[in-house]
Amino acid sequence: MDPTAKDEMEPSLPPGSEWPEQERAEQLARGAALKWASGIFYRPEQLARLGQYRSREVQRTCSLEARIKSVVQSYLEGVKTGVWQLAQALEAVQGAREALGQAHGLLRGMAKAAQNLEPLREQVVQHKQLQALSQLLPRLRAVPAAVVHTQALIDAHRLLEAYVGLRELEQLQEETWASLGGLELPVFEGLGPLAEALGQAVEAAVGAAGQLAREDPALLVAAVRVAEVEAGRTTPLEQAPRDWRQRCLRALEEGLERVHFGTPLLPGPGALAGWLEALRVALPAELATAEALIAPCCPPHYKVVRLWARTLHGGLRRCLQQFLEGPELGAADAFTLLHWALHVYLGPEMMGSLELGPEADVSQLEPLLTLENIEQLEATFVSKVRASVVQWLQKALDGEVAEWGREQEPDTDPSGFYHSPMPAIVLQILEENIRVTSLVSQSLQRRVHGMALSELGAFLRSFNDALIRFSRDHLRGEAVVPHYVSYLLAALNHQSALSSSVSVLQPEGVVSGALAPVEAALDELQRRICRLVLEALLLELQPLFAALPSRHWLSSPELLNNVCERTARFCRNFWRVRNPAFQVLLAEAERTVVLQYLCALMQGRLVCRGADERNQAAERMQQDATQLRDLFLDLGLEESVHCAPVLLTLRKLLNLHDPTMLGLEVASLRQQFPDVSEEHISALLDLRGDVSREQRLAALSSLQDGPQPSPRAGRRALFSLVPAPTPSPSSCLFSGSCA
Repeated sequence: MDPTAKDEMEPSLPPGSEWPEQERAEQLARGAALKWASGIFYRPEQLARLGQYRSREVQRTCSLEARIKSVVQSYLEGVKTGVWQLAQALEAVQGAREALGQAHGLLRGMAKAAQNLEPLREQVVQHKQLQALSQLLPRLRAVPAAVVHTQALIDAHRLLEAYVGLRELEQLQEETWASLGGLELPVFEGLGPLAEALGQAVEAAVGAAGQLAREDPALLVAAVRVAEVEAGRTTPLEQAPRDWRQRCLRALEEGLERVHFGTPLLPGPGALAGWLEALRVALPAELATAEALIAPCCPPHYKVVRLWARTLHGGLRRCLQQFLEGPELGAADAFTLLHWALHVYLGPEMMGSLELGPEADVSQLEPLLTLENIEQLEATFVSKVRASVVQWLQKALDGEVAEWGREQEPDTDPSGFYHSPMPAIVLQILEENIRVTSLVSQSLQRRVHGMALSELGAFLRSFNDALIRFSRDHLRGEAVVPHYVSYLLAALNHQSALSSSVSVLQPEGVVSGALAPVEAALDELQRRICRLVLEALLLELQPLFAALPSRHWLSSPELLNNVCERTARFCRNFWRVRNPAFQVLLAEAERTVVLQYLCALMQGRLVCRGADERNQAAERMQQDATQLRDLFLDLGLEESVHCAPVLLTLRKLLNLHDPTMLGLEVASLRQQFPDVSEEHISALLDLRGDVSREQRLAALSSLQDGPQPSPRAGRRALFSLVPAPTPSPSSCLFSGSCA
């Protein structure tokens, strides 16, 4: 840069002007210096050093001035350089502005020239289009005929030839469109409907793949090839893609579902079993056809067998769901559907057949029936079966009750036991329903098992109530039955048959305690029947025991002979009851007779007048005990369960010659029969007629103070069932009011 020009461009300050910042800085500096000097020289002794301070400050001032001059000089040089550069830039901008103006003028001239050439350009484009159209005109004239011909090929199911003709027309359309600059000619308006017609023909052919594979596989192959070629073709941007491959796959699925699961094919009420059986045969055959005939006609990536299996499975599943949403099924249809869906469908007879390849496996797909469907079907089956079982059981009970009023005795089996088919009918109805459900699932079997036990319990309660009504009407005379006891014995055989065979209702895998409520109901029924029989026996015996004990009883066995004869006549048909109910009934009858005997002794009808009568009473009791024992042994009762030996124990109490030893006999009686009470002992002592008050007190105190009776397994109550007699005046010393 020229120093002269540089100096000319340096700015100069006007005379007399100063920097305002500099003036302010000087003022601040002076103030600070005065403050510092006043602080330093405030004391007189500091004035001696004034020269040193002055020289030091002069040096510092000179140094600062030099530094300030250097900084100001550097700043002024930078400012000069910047001003010079700005001047240079201004010159460059002015040159560029002049050049742009010249270019703008040139452009305006060219735009005017282009406007003048636009008609010529349009003429050129029209000339090119006319030239191309003149070249394509022979081919364009043939387009309508080609469209008609292609449609005829489609109608004749010559799909490959039709597709070739369609592609030639589309290529001509693309060439024309490109040549005419995107201009669409009316002659090509029929190509869209033509392509759609071909697509529908391909779709229809593939939808009937099962039929075509047998009758015309060439047509099926042609349709699949057309779809595959179209799928591999690059579609121009201006044309929407035709996804014929997906349409073919959908057509395969829809056609298959339409053949097997169309709405007209859904079964009506009661026809479900036949429909499922038809599917059991048709579906494996359809898969075999797909593997043998259809798969070779399609590309491998179609996976025809897997597509067939999944389509059949999905269609069947939707069909069953639709079927379950309709009217409620009957018991037979619900059972058939459960068994078919859970066992037959995936079994070796259908989808699990070894003849089908692994592609036909549907075990990993969604099950035909959801858990909710299975729950619904099981509940429906159980409710329907329950209603049927209730009806059959009621019919069996009504038939049995109707037999009770007959003039003849109950029917017998070849062994002579009373017999009726009712127990076998009841158990057969329940057992068959439980057994058949094992073919479906353990869940259904548990449900039906619980239902069967519940209904059996209800049946036993109804049977019990019917027996009570039967007995009440007979005893009241409203409906006198000639063979009342015999039919009660027959009912006891029914109870025994049910009790011995109820275990057939216990399927494997069910807890053993499930039968406990039914067994309890059977035990209650047995007790009820025995009670009714014994009530009839009591009606026979109570008039006879009204005269026992008495003076006539002491001198003659006639009274007990009558009791034994009446008892033997009453029990003559007990042998027609099967064991163990026979032994139970005989034991209860013997116990009833003994209880009536004890009740008669406790009534205080007889008081012995001396030792002779006591000996007679003791002998009579011994003979009575022997006679009762022989009677029930002849009837078939085991001797180990006899209650008559209690009379021999009481005989000892009567036959004791020394009244002071009564305490020992009373204690012995308590050991054998813990339920004997003071009232019973007092009544027996009254029968002796020779016991003083002190002796009575001693005997009764031994009852309290003696050793407690040892527990004996199987010992049943006896004296507790004998009504306690009213205490006599001689024995009321223990009561508070008479003490």
